[in-house]
Parts: sequence; C-alpha cells; structure tokens
Amino acid sequence: MLAIAGGKGGSGKTTTTLGLAAAFDGPTLVVDADCDMPNLHALAGVDRTPTLAAVDDETEPACVAHDHPDESHVSVLPAPTRSDAEATATTRDDEMRRVLGRLQCERGGVRTLVDCPAGASVDAVAPLRVADGVLVVSPLCAAALRDAAKTAAMARTLGTPVVGAVLTRTRLRPPGVADLLDCSVVASIPEVRPPVLDDRVVRAAYARLASTLTAEEDLL
Repeated sequence: MLAIAGGKGGSGKTTTTLGLAAAFDGPTLVVDADCDMPNLHALAGVDRTPTLAAVDDETEPACVAHDHPDESHVSVLPAPTRSDAEATATTRDDEMRRVLGRLQCERGGVRTLVDCPAGASVDAVAPLRVADGVLVVSPLCAAALRDAAKTAAMARTLGTPVVGAVLTRTRLRPPGVADLLDCSVVASIPEVRPPVLDDRVVRAAYARLASTLTAEEDLL
C-alpha cells in the first residue's frame, strides 16, 4: 500500500494518484482518505457513494469500489461522507486505520494507492501509519516544499519510509529539493492545460514513474 501525500491542498496528490494508477499494469485500487476535502471520486468520474466506510468485516472492498470509467484495471473507493464519519478526530483516525488495515490485509494481488489528506493533521496520520511507503507530492515553490518536508518527516516519525518525491507542474528536478525532502525526486510532471490526465506527455511521465516504482513491488 502506497500513500500519496503532500503538504498543501492543490499540490497534485489526487492527479498523481489517478495518473499513477492508470500507468500501472494489473488491477489497482485507489482510495480517498481525505474526509474533509474529498475529490478523488470527482476527478475519476465515479459516483460519490458507496464510500470507504462501507468496507466492513463482512463486505469485500471489490463489492464497494467503483469501476473507473476510462481505466478498466482501476477501481475507486471514495472518502467517507460527513454522515459516515464520527465527530471526533480520534475516533475518525481509529476507523480510518481499521478500514485501511483491512484493505492492506486483503490486497490479493491488487495494488493500493491512498490519496491522503494534505498537511500534517491528525487525519493525515492514519494512512501514513498504515501504508508500506509514502510518495510525497509538491509543486516547485518554497512554501509548498517546506510543508511537504514536514509531511515527509511525520511519515518517518511514524516508521513509514518515504520512497520518493514527485514534483508537479514542472519539468525540473532541482538538486536542492532532494536535500530538503531527504529523498530522491523520482518524477517531475509538466504543467499542461486541463484535462491534465488526458495529455500524452503527462501520461508518459506517470508511466516512467510507475516503472521506477515497480522495483519496489512490496510497497504496492
């Protein structure tokens, strides 16, 4: 299970989650763990419900996940709605860890990518704690990179390795970024006009990223 994390909203986490999922061969499950600002379902073009909250001890994830309309090997689990989620952050964190832990145990050859909440909030802790590795996503600007560095540091504190960084809306890979984030920059995704994931250059960049990560198969 690979967590896709970033320091700020709008950094390109959701686009990277779906772009990377499309680039992989074989069945891939993408999960939205952001209860407050969910948008994975909208970008993927699937219904808002049922959600991740419907996965319980008796319900298989495959029975709940939505088929991606354009990528036959990709399925989507939207984030819980406000009516699904408990009021307290602690309870919500426990529930997210339980459900993600269930997905991790029952992968059955299915890659799992988790679109995490932005920043270093309590809600961001659960997916980072459960995942086998973290991919940090950030645009190439100082404020976003500083926040991404905090997210990377939090992941390491939780004992989850940071497998690399993805820079969005740029073709550059400045060497200082790797030093700041304390990990290698494994991809840079160029800025293009929407719809971003329909652009062949972007798709090629995510294909190269998928190839790079395939060597770390135990994380997926």
